[in-house]
Amino acid sequence: MNRELHEKFTAAAREGGVKKLLEPAFSTGNDLFSEDPAAWKKDEETARASLSARIAEIDYDSSVAPREEPLRQYYFMERARRLVKAREEEAGRKLTFCVTTFGCQMNARDSEKLRGILEKIGYVEKESEEADFVIYNTCTVRENANNKVYGRLGYLHGFKKTNPGMMIALCGCMMQEDVVVDKIRQSYRFVDLIFGTHNIYKFAELVYEALQADQMIIDIWKDADRIVENLPVERKYSFKSGVNIMFGCDNFCTYCIVPYVRGRERSRRPVEIIREIERLVDDGVVEVMLLGQNVNSYGAGLEDHMSFAQLLSEIEKIEGLARIRFMTSHPKDLSDELIDVIAASDKICHHVHLPLQSGSSRLLARMNRRYTKESYLALADRIRKRIPNVSITTDIIVGFPGEEEEDFEDTMDVVRQVGYDSAFTFIYSPRTGTPAAKWAREDQTPASVVKDRFDRLLAQTQKDARNRAAAYTGSIQEVLVEEVNHQDPALVTGRMGNNSTVHFPGGADLIGRLVQVRLTECRGFYYIGEQIRV
Repeated sequence: MNRELHEKFTAAAREGGVKKLLEPAFSTGNDLFSEDPAAWKKDEETARASLSARIAEIDYDSSVAPREEPLRQYYFMERARRLVKAREEEAGRKLTFCVTTFGCQMNARDSEKLRGILEKIGYVEKESEEADFVIYNTCTVRENANNKVYGRLGYLHGFKKTNPGMMIALCGCMMQEDVVVDKIRQSYRFVDLIFGTHNIYKFAELVYEALQADQMIIDIWKDADRIVENLPVERKYSFKSGVNIMFGCDNFCTYCIVPYVRGRERSRRPVEIIREIERLVDDGVVEVMLLGQNVNSYGAGLEDHMSFAQLLSEIEKIEGLARIRFMTSHPKDLSDELIDVIAASDKICHHVHLPLQSGSSRLLARMNRRYTKESYLALADRIRKRIPNVSITTDIIVGFPGEEEEDFEDTMDVVRQVGYDSAFTFIYSPRTGTPAAKWAREDQTPASVVKDRFDRLLAQTQKDARNRAAAYTGSIQEVLVEEVNHQDPALVTGRMGNNSTVHFPGGADLIGRLVQVRLTECRGFYYIGEQIRV
């Protein structure tokens, strides 16, 4: 986008006139930002019909697969389905699968894609890992996450001994580490399939190959070459869904392995994001969670740049969509434009997850976070002032290499000033492959000191959270009902716009509905309430 158009674009965004400027900027053959909703619907229906027709025209009997995605994957889904059908006939029953997800919400969304493809192939889902096809979608943020997977693999080996036809697959961030793959190859030779984060769209093709192989299949890419759309997805919830808006991370925080295993930032085209959300709403979804390692960076790398704030403004216009959430925001580039969009919106939840990690400017520089204690406090203050009822949550690391008592007191000072609604607190754990892991060997704070600091931090964040939660007692809040309560089937459980949990009397008929609830009692981190009939 040239400078003149960019300036017009920005000015129009402030005045709410973005749509007309977007039309020339995003010429895709389908006018996503048409002023005529009926025209957009028609274009969308035409695009979907065209894809369906092209899928129907695939020659599944040919030994040569289509080269174009996603047609190639639909070819392999059908070819794999035939193999599974033959195994079903031999076994005299339907074959089953179990997907186990470790880690973040992006992994959870990836697992929904895996489930969708496995169901398309013909497998039937079951919760038990005593299934015919078991796949672990792994996380590698901490070494402990890796150890959990190794432990579970040993458990699976027993099942495979009694069911030799069982397929075991591993994917996700952990598989992007060479040392991990080498260990699995040597110590867990009963695993059938290994792939990583960049080629998840090839899952059907890899399953087809693994079903016929007599050895471990390993397909790990160091980088991603594309974003493939329009593959099957089986959602966990009918009424809410995650939506990937970007992949990868360019921040390279010194304690974090994610940029090395997820790759560099890649943004999806706005037209594809809107298409997906439109389809989800048509299918009954009322709440979406926009996902990215740093959603504030959305748009970087697109031929025609669109900011995250501008994308939110367009998503907000989708009829039938009631709530919009996003995860995660990096403090270094959360813009005033974004704050204004959230403040003015009736759909965007007034909840901002703003990872602090440390309140010490010295340690923040060592972490490569690219903000200071002062700039973080100024940002939090702007958010609180512009969005008075906002919920701010955070992540904090205690015991980062080189942390002194003064550094920790800076963290406590930020915690007291911001007053978080919730905080995820962690004791620093060295992550092999990151710069900080090398420092930890030479500059690690004694464990007893770290434990004392962690306990002090936890006490403060819990106190702040309880105080902020108590302020809502007696108020009436809109709650999205998510499930029947696990402990008391006479209750249902849902979430407020600020992501707080509420339990109140009700039945399964309320699941997926937005209802008004009076918060009668605050129990620290959740509420007991009663539905208000309107």
